[in-house]
Amino acid sequence: MNLARAIHLDDSDKNVYFSPARTGEWCLSGGFEFSDWTDADLSGKAKQAFSNGWLGLETFGRVTLVAVTPISEAEFSSLVDRLAQHFVDVYGAPSVDAARGVAAEELSYMADLCADHAENTILAVQRELAGEGVRESYSAIAPQAAELDLVAVHGDMN
Repeated sequence: MNLARAIHLDDSDKNVYFSPARTGEWCLSGGFEFSDWTDADLSGKAKQAFSNGWLGLETFGRVTLVAVTPISEAEFSSLVDRLAQHFVDVYGAPSVDAARGVAAEELSYMADLCADHAENTILAVQRELAGEGVRESYSAIAPQAAELDLVAVHGDMN
């Protein structure tokens, strides 16, 4: 099974999000955070999080790009529990047990999205407000093959 981890190609996420996700943390779309937003909510860093941010599952910060990565069943199960606890802490779910099903659905949706892509594929999310709520779309950049000598340093560094 695959899921996605936060990646950073530069430091821009530190400047565009209130709370940037940490490199390497597991992520999902997190569009549920915006389910009751209106145009009035879309300004500054909040707009950037809405428009292009994936949700990190450790910091619950946002990141612009994620990479498809294999995940073990045990890690996946742990993420379900963590997200369920987040639903209790932030959204008022009555208990972790009550929230676990919704958390599992969110993570399964992300796993399904990642299943269509090769490992190391980079994904981006785009969101917009629509009459029926939040509309999400995704774009992917396939991993490129590189010769070892293009990325490795050979010889003495001194």
